[in-house]
Amino acid sequence: MGGSFNPAHGGHLQLSLLALERLDLDEVWWLVSPQNPLKPVAGMAPFAVRLGQARQVATRHRRIIVSDLESRLGRSTYTADTLHALRRRFPRLRFVWLMGADNLVQLRHWQRWSEIFRTVAIAVFDRPSYSLKALAGLPARRFARQRVPPLAARRLAEMNPPAWVFFHSRLDPRSATRIRSERTTTLSQTFREQRPALSTIAAFPPRNRMPARPPAPRPGELLELVLKTLEDGKAEDVVTIELAGKTTIADQMVIASGRSTRQVLALAEHLEEALSRRMRISVEGKTQGDWVLIDASDVIVHLFRLEVRSYYNLEKMWGEALPDSAAARQ
Repeated sequence: MGGSFNPAHGGHLQLSLLALERLDLDEVWWLVSPQNPLKPVAGMAPFAVRLGQARQVATRHRRIIVSDLESRLGRSTYTADTLHALRRRFPRLRFVWLMGADNLVQLRHWQRWSEIFRTVAIAVFDRPSYSLKALAGLPARRFARQRVPPLAARRLAEMNPPAWVFFHSRLDPRSATRIRSERTTTLSQTFREQRPALSTIAAFPPRNRMPARPPAPRPGELLELVLKTLEDGKAEDVVTIELAGKTTIADQMVIASGRSTRQVLALAEHLEEALSRRMRISVEGKTQGDWVLIDASDVIVHLFRLEVRSYYNLEKMWGEALPDSAAARQ
């Protein structure tokens, strides 16, 4: 597992312990990067500080190894280069690259990201609010046929790449970004409390208030609204998959088809208009219109062109391959 570890925290530790168990690994290596090419230098703690903090977090776990290998390679810090170096230095070892779903979302921006899939097996772990975006992104779609079910993950290290697994597990919601933000907020608040008051400013309510947004629909009403809008738009083969008890990302997933890109985009616009009046939603994929994802919190909607839907076959991926929540915790 590689990254800035700026700083290392309980989320890294929880992911590592889960990987040791679910993937039957001998060890988990934390490869602390000197500088992530996708992250700004500003706000990045010195490498020695981040390395020391990571070792402190993992100090009680002998099977978690914190390494400065990337700093000793003396070359590019791109993950693709690091993985090739690992395989050259340790030809008898089998590696699995560990990452969170947030990294899978941005993986398409990494240098030679498809080469990473073809170099080592990959295990992706769910992160709050990221899983649907991750699985609808370009890397997950391009290697959809090489995705293995979680029940087969204990053999992942023995599989020839490309091979990858996605674990729908509730993980620690903490992130390094949030931790840094909280530290900054705490320091700012302390400064304000210690600074003497210079004046008192009376606050008055604004004269013109924005009209209140109608209350968000209840889960059952939300699904009904989605299905009715799709029916009005003449969507085809509408399927609802119950996710409750299988994952925490949503209660239902709705999959529907349009006969053309124009119809898919029209369905997406009608849904976006109907839902955005009631709640905040996220829409992805409207640029091309082959596959549009609408995240409406408790309901996730996938809109496909017919042939694209047949290729990715999400009904099977989500309807059959997901273990229930009890099994995922074992």
